[in-house]
Amino acid sequence: MKTLLLFNYDWDAKGFERLAAQKGQTWSNAFASRGFDLFSFPSNAHLVMFDLERFINTLAKQAKKENWTGVASQHEQFGALAAAMLAHKMGWPGTPPAAVAACQHKLHARQVLQQVCPEANAPFQRMPAAYGEPAPDGLSYPAFVKPVKAAFSVLARVVQSKEELHQFTRFGAYELWVIKRLVEPFERVAKKILPQAGTAHSMILEEPVNSPNAKQYSLDGIAFKGDIKPLGVVDSIMYPGTQAFMRFDYPSTLPPYIQDRALEVATKFLTAIGYSHGLFNMEFFYDAEIDKLTVIEFNPRMASQFADLYLRVDGVDLYAMALELAHGRDPWLLPQIAPSAQVATSAVYRMFDDAQPHLPQTIPAMPTDKQLTALQAQFPDHELLRFPKTSGSTARDFKWLGSYRYGILHLGGQNEADLTSRLEEASKLLGWSTPLAANYPCATFSHRLVQTELNANTSDLSNRRLTA
Repeated sequence: MKTLLLFNYDWDAKGFERLAAQKGQTWSNAFASRGFDLFSFPSNAHLVMFDLERFINTLAKQAKKENWTGVASQHEQFGALAAAMLAHKMGWPGTPPAAVAACQHKLHARQVLQQVCPEANAPFQRMPAAYGEPAPDGLSYPAFVKPVKAAFSVLARVVQSKEELHQFTRFGAYELWVIKRLVEPFERVAKKILPQAGTAHSMILEEPVNSPNAKQYSLDGIAFKGDIKPLGVVDSIMYPGTQAFMRFDYPSTLPPYIQDRALEVATKFLTAIGYSHGLFNMEFFYDAEIDKLTVIEFNPRMASQFADLYLRVDGVDLYAMALELAHGRDPWLLPQIAPSAQVATSAVYRMFDDAQPHLPQTIPAMPTDKQLTALQAQFPDHELLRFPKTSGSTARDFKWLGSYRYGILHLGGQNEADLTSRLEEASKLLGWSTPLAANYPCATFSHRLVQTELNANTSDLSNRRLTA
C-alpha cells in the first residue's frame, strides 16, 4: 500500500510525517507527495500554468509505475478536488468529484442548503458584477461579501455600503491576475462536473449574522459508505470586534442537543450532494437567545488545524483516518490512542492595522533559539507554527485576510484553568501577547463556560463517536 499525498504542507505535512515515523504500521514509509506550496516562492510559481485536468492526467500515468494505491489531500484550494478526481479516474476509494465541487462552489452550496434545510441558511445572492467591475445599485447592506471559490477566508469581509463594497473590490491588475489564477483551475473542472452551478469567477453576498449572541463553531465528521458520523465540535473564538480567529477550543461548550442539530443539518446537505466518502467540516453560527443555527460553509476535507486537538483530547488520529479512507477501509475501526489532555486549544497570534486600535498593531520579534529551547523544556507537548514577515509585506494580508497571522500555538491542559495558565506562560516565553479575549479592552464575553459546565455538556454526539 502506497498513498499519494497532494499539496501536503503545514499541518498536513506534520500529521503525515508523524505517521510515517510510526514503525510497524501499514502506512510506514509509504507516502509520495505531489503539488506545490501556494504560500512560498518559487514553489507557488507553478500557479502560472496550473491546470487540474492536466495535473490529474500526469499523475494517472505515474500511478502504476509508482505503485500508488490511494490518494489523500486536505488542501482546500486544489488538493481536495484533485484527490477526488484522481481517485475517480483510477477507480480508487474517494469522494465523488461533483460532491467536492458542490461544497467548494459557495453559491451552489447555498442553493442546495436552501432546498434541503432552509432554516439553517442565510439570505444570499450572487453579486451581479464580475471581479473588478463597479458595485451595482440595489443591494442591501450590511452584506458579507466573499468569493464564490476561495480558501483561508481570503477576501471575505462585511461591508456597510455600496461605497465600501466598491472600495473593497477595487483590485489591482496583479491582484486580479492572482484571483483569476486561483479560481480558473476549479472553474474549468466545475463547468464539466457541476454545470448547474454557474461561474465561480464572481462574489457572493450574504446577510451577515450580526447578533452579539451568535457564536461560531465547527462540526467535523466522516462519511463512509454513505454513513455520516461526527468527530466533534470545536469552538471558534474571535479577536474582539473582528472576524479574525483568536483561538479554536476543544471540546466544545455548545450544548449536546445543538451539536446533534448541527449533525442533522450536515447530514441533509451532504446526502443531497452525494458526499458519501471522506472527512468533512461544517462551519456555523449558533445564537442561543433565538435558538438559531446558521451554516457558514461546508469544507470537503478535514479541518487540518483541528486534527491535533482531537488527537490530544480524544486519542483519535484524523490523519490515520484519512489514510484508511484513501484505501477504502473503515476509519472507525482504528484503535483509539490514550488522550494526553482533557481540553486543548489552537491559539492564533495576529496583528492588525490601525482600524483596530484596541488590538496589537506591531509585529513582535520571532522567538530566538533560546526562547524556543525554553518553550520546549517547559511545554514538551506544544506544537508551534511561525509565519515571519516584515512590516512592509503585510499590506495584502490586511486587505485579503483582515489581519496578519504570525504564529499558531497548540497546547493541552487538564482543565480550563490549567490550559489558560499554560497558554499565558507559553506566550510569555515566546514574547507574544496571549490570545485571550480578556486581554483586549472591547472584550464583552467569555466564550467558554466554567469547567463544571463544560463537563456537564459532554455531548451525546461525542459519546456516539467513541463507540462507533
